[in-house]
Amino acid sequence: MTVNKKIFALIGILLFTFCAGKEEPEGLTKKELLGKKLFFDTNLSLPPGQDCAFCHGPEVGWTGPVEEFNKAGAVYEGAVTGRFGNRKPPSAAYAGQCPVFHLDEEENFVGGMFWDGRATGKELGDPLAEQAMGPFLNPLEQNNPDKKSIVTIVRDSDYAGLFEEVWGPGSLDWENDIDGAYERIARSIAAFERSSEVNPFSSKFDFFWRKTKDAGRDVESIDESNWENYKNLGLDGKEVEGLMLFVTKGKCAECHVLSPGSNGDPPVFTDFTYDNLGAPKNPKNPFYSMPKEWNPQGKDWVDKGLGGFLESTEEYARYASANYGKHKVPTLRNVNLRPRKGFAKAFLHNGFFKSLKDVVHFYNTRDVEETNWPPPEISENVNKDELGDLGLSEREEDLIVLFMNTLSDGFIPPKGKK
Repeated sequence: MTVNKKIFALIGILLFTFCAGKEEPEGLTKKELLGKKLFFDTNLSLPPGQDCAFCHGPEVGWTGPVEEFNKAGAVYEGAVTGRFGNRKPPSAAYAGQCPVFHLDEEENFVGGMFWDGRATGKELGDPLAEQAMGPFLNPLEQNNPDKKSIVTIVRDSDYAGLFEEVWGPGSLDWENDIDGAYERIARSIAAFERSSEVNPFSSKFDFFWRKTKDAGRDVESIDESNWENYKNLGLDGKEVEGLMLFVTKGKCAECHVLSPGSNGDPPVFTDFTYDNLGAPKNPKNPFYSMPKEWNPQGKDWVDKGLGGFLESTEEYARYASANYGKHKVPTLRNVNLRPRKGFAKAFLHNGFFKSLKDVVHFYNTRDVEETNWPPPEISENVNKDELGDLGLSEREEDLIVLFMNTLSDGFIPPKGKK
């Protein structure tokens, strides 16, 4: 992206933030409000100008809001012009229920943040807060040299008083407690990312979920034999049929589960596990052209995902090869949310796919010979049990997409209905 395009994109984000933030939303606690101010602070990068929202825009479901990036490599440019990371920004929403990274009884890895799980949560007991620590100090993202520089900016900000009101006097004392001050910044951001502003559960599906519960039925129980009984409860007939296919023939709910949250909230559509979908390389990924300082392998670089993180650890290195190519199962909430019709989005960890229909078609036909999909970036560990040759018709693909469109927040129920 050229400098002019980057400035234009940033202006758009700032205008959205200004308009959306003229009145503070009801219901934010002081800690959440502090986290919001940190999230949208464009001074927290070097050079200044890049906030968290540059990669996690609310208008697109808290993921990448810049069309020029989404149309191509889908990886976002950092604060320093010309420096790019290697993966598409995941959504910052609906991540608060993610558990601390661990190995379950079936030796599947669960939890942790980032596409590869490296923000495990083991240090702070909170993967979301640990994730918030990363981008500020990443030279390919916000590019700050150290924790002190971040704490100093916050100490000199117009919200420093709010910070000390939330965390107490001396909570920004970098001379005597730099690690504690930096941790409090991260925990504040995590508090905002857990807030009702970022996780409103306000989609058409949520309207349907609540009406279904009120009717004494479980959405999780929908199948081919009973799906018509779920009509007239908030979703259109075709959307209900799409949900049924999502759960049954499409096998989407095997990973994007319909289980309610721990506090009874509607599902966040992920089981927080990792999977190799057999996705092809994205040849437009700008990371391939990064200097050797950042990408020593150049065009030969492959994204090992979870396995790449595991091999860097002493505790889990022995599991690395069995997890090459696996990436975290993302939430599907707001998966197709756009600020306007035709706005370009990108999908999966590397942004190879540019439409939700393409993703579903890939899941359905990846292993069907005549479709001629490009080979997987990493052929080991490809999931062949839950996708690849599902036998969905084009109509059924379209119905699944239609259902996933109901997961976008901001739905306004018809008058007289709640």
